[in-house]
Amino acid sequence: MDHVAVLALFDRDMREGARPDAPDARVERVGKVVRQVGAERGWNGVIWSDLDEAGADAAIAEQVRYFSDLGREFEWKLYGHDKPEDLGHRLRTAGFTAEPEETLMVAELGDLTLDAEPPEGVRLLPVTDRAGVDLVAEVHEQAFGTDGTRLRHQLLAQLTGDADTVVAVVALAGDAPVSAARMELLPGTRFAGLWGGGTVESWRGRGIYRALVAHRARVAAERGYRYVQVDASSQSRPILARLGFQPLTTTTPYVYTR
Repeated sequence: MDHVAVLALFDRDMREGARPDAPDARVERVGKVVRQVGAERGWNGVIWSDLDEAGADAAIAEQVRYFSDLGREFEWKLYGHDKPEDLGHRLRTAGFTAEPEETLMVAELGDLTLDAEPPEGVRLLPVTDRAGVDLVAEVHEQAFGTDGTRLRHQLLAQLTGDADTVVAVVALAGDAPVSAARMELLPGTRFAGLWGGGTVESWRGRGIYRALVAHRARVAAERGYRYVQVDASSQSRPILARLGFQPLTTTTPYVYTR
């Protein structure tokens, strides 16, 4: 993989040329910033910027004013190659809080082996309705220890608004949800985004996460996507590397709360 070329393609497709990730969201291009404005419980934030030292602080202040006037908490999604080099420091100075750094990992679907299956006694259930969304949110809360309200709202809006743009799946051991994940498929892009892969603690280390990655990647390949991308945590990065994903850069969410 040509890392520089694929990263540039990712920036064009998924950031500078971003599409809304939900029916009730819109993407706005204002000066040298691309932002998504979502519902109050949806994702709001800056997706891409092309800033220099002279204009960075003013651009940050403008986004803070804009989202504050809307009454929205928002995220500035900072990548390791974004400019200026001290943009993270400038965001912290402006009142943003940095969440844990992740790694942008990408794989070309033609290079992946996609035959991983869940362990015996575990089955994968496609999520198509509110009951399935509730199972995904339940896993999310158990696996990550965070509230699943925003995820529940976003996933339900996607499924009811345009089901072709999202694939969600939950792993069941008997009737108990033990792992879940989703994939976003935005028309006109070459990247399918893998999100939210999480397994409850007692079921980790059994290959379920790997099976969920393979399942979603097979769907992406069938629908004609060339690449799959993941914002990988330190826990998932080794698994993804063994599957053939390659690190391109880091990504850090900077969150601004009113």
